[in-house]
Amino acid sequence: MSNAIAHRIADFLKDYEPFNHLNFKDLTEISSTVNVLNLNKGNILFQINDTLHDSFYVVASGVIHLSVISDAEEALIGKCYAGDIFGLRPFFAKNNYQMTAKAREDSIVYAIPIDTFKPFVAQNPDVLDFLLQSFATNSKSSIDNKSKNAISDSYSITESQNDLLYFQSLTYNKKPIIIAAKTLIKEAAQLMTNNLHDNALIIENDQPIGIVTDKDFRSKVATGRVSLSQTVDQIMASPVITVAENISVAEAQLVMLKHEVSHLCVTHDGTDKSHVKGIISEHDLVVSQANNPGVLIKEIKRAQNSKDLKQVRDKLTDIILNSIQKNIPLSHINSLSGEITIAMVKRAVELSILDLGSPPARFAFLSIGSQGRKEQLLFTDQDNILVFEDVAPEKYRDIKDYFVKLSKKTTSILEKTGYNLCPYGHNASNINWCKSVSEWEKIYNSWMNTPGENTQDISPIFFDYEMAFGEQKIEDFITEIIFKNPKKNTLFFDYLGNYTIKKPVPLNFFKKFTVEEEGSYKGKFDIKNKGIAPLVDGARLMVLYLGIKGFNSTYLRYKQLAIIDPKFSEIYLNCAEAFLTLSKYRTLEGIKNDSDGQYINLDELSKIDKEKIKASFTAFKDLEEMIKDRIQLTQFS
Repeated sequence: MSNAIAHRIADFLKDYEPFNHLNFKDLTEISSTVNVLNLNKGNILFQINDTLHDSFYVVASGVIHLSVISDAEEALIGKCYAGDIFGLRPFFAKNNYQMTAKAREDSIVYAIPIDTFKPFVAQNPDVLDFLLQSFATNSKSSIDNKSKNAISDSYSITESQNDLLYFQSLTYNKKPIIIAAKTLIKEAAQLMTNNLHDNALIIENDQPIGIVTDKDFRSKVATGRVSLSQTVDQIMASPVITVAENISVAEAQLVMLKHEVSHLCVTHDGTDKSHVKGIISEHDLVVSQANNPGVLIKEIKRAQNSKDLKQVRDKLTDIILNSIQKNIPLSHINSLSGEITIAMVKRAVELSILDLGSPPARFAFLSIGSQGRKEQLLFTDQDNILVFEDVAPEKYRDIKDYFVKLSKKTTSILEKTGYNLCPYGHNASNINWCKSVSEWEKIYNSWMNTPGENTQDISPIFFDYEMAFGEQKIEDFITEIIFKNPKKNTLFFDYLGNYTIKKPVPLNFFKKFTVEEEGSYKGKFDIKNKGIAPLVDGARLMVLYLGIKGFNSTYLRYKQLAIIDPKFSEIYLNCAEAFLTLSKYRTLEGIKNDSDGQYINLDELSKIDKEKIKASFTAFKDLEEMIKDRIQLTQFS
């Protein structure tokens, strides 16, 4: 390959992880061995059960779709755009590909030889960590560093489901067999047999120096290479691989993959120079994954009633609490919880259809509000709408009657699962929110063109939606209606802007929290309406104003706004962090009191906690000033 082409490839790679951890000279050396592949739309690069290639891949242009087989159907699990890496399985595994990579459109892909890249991986721990995490957890790289996605080849569950394994705690044997280096092999084998263990740790001076497993007995003793009369130090694996106590399921998987071992020794500080706390086996990983998102999704698919779904929701609550206790970023927890919640809504629709019979027309059941934004960690209420295709006038009444019944059954199942009906009636079971495509088009157009005239009929949460079940084209049509020439609707943004900034910063003149003055929540702080809601409203307003599609969650909306609107990136990023901070306090309050966490007992917070909450209000003050500067607020002021 010519130096010019190699330099051009290196110049492209340097902006993306993990290549941004390498110097340009090394990148150029790597780039000189790259094979440039031109894929036409529909071309398959590799598919399930194909023999592993000698390269991994980076998208230079176009789109690559990754899919797996789930429940006997092909399921899309990832989309790779420019800068995304995929096909990492040859780095870490020996079995064949577990997914299919197909060009969604005409694409150019860089094939990077693994033998060429491996030396640079060994020399750079940041590169290795990135590849390991990408392979095992499908984790997303940081947008702030201009990096993209790395798509896993490890498991056939979705990115956000698999991601939770990186935070899920691991249960392991905390009373391992401890023996000395000069213990006879025969004695060690008898001790392991009597205790039904497949391993024993060798300790010296209260520190681990090695491990013996069933595999050692099979490969070294049973073959006659070492006799039973010798000591275990002759067959032990040393040094033993050690990890810290709070390791997660996926982190343990990463370490096992990296060192090609089947057991890990848990020590007080994670090194082999401290006291042993336990032993992790591959069996422990299997057992600990019983409550992982992939398993929960399967349980949801098998659920036959609301009781089954409630059991899954209870398991999800435990995972959320554990993740928060481990100080996992709330953005990850929201994403994962959101996927599982939407899956439960989908199953509720399916169960209703099984009861009522096949739908008479195509439709879409959309979760809106916090469910639609995938920000619902607690047992809060449900908001949803149903949109069915336009039908002949003479069929309309019967068809709508079916979908109202379907919605009532669905929302009833969700209510029994733990999601109360919306107190404002924003549910598909309400005939006002179960309508045809044309009717919804009129509603959205009316509200955007003549805001303020029918404010009692619609809420901004109708602009936060996620399809749980139905026809993708119907959801896409709703999106087209909303984003059709939005900036021409100056009255709409005037109204929405005033709606967003109408909530004052919840601190009085003396910088004290403005708490409830009467009622059952007297003296408590409404963190939902006074803290979180303004940030949610601000993110929604700005993505609509700037025409940014495809980002439902408040956190991701602010992160994307920081990229699209860089002049105000600092404000957006501060709002993103403020949203996570306030949401975390609300979630902790809700879990502690088995409530929706709306009202915080300030007396139970430390001074530091209170200051963190107050600091979050600064972000909204800056956002409010920016909104006033960007959007002309007149008629509704």
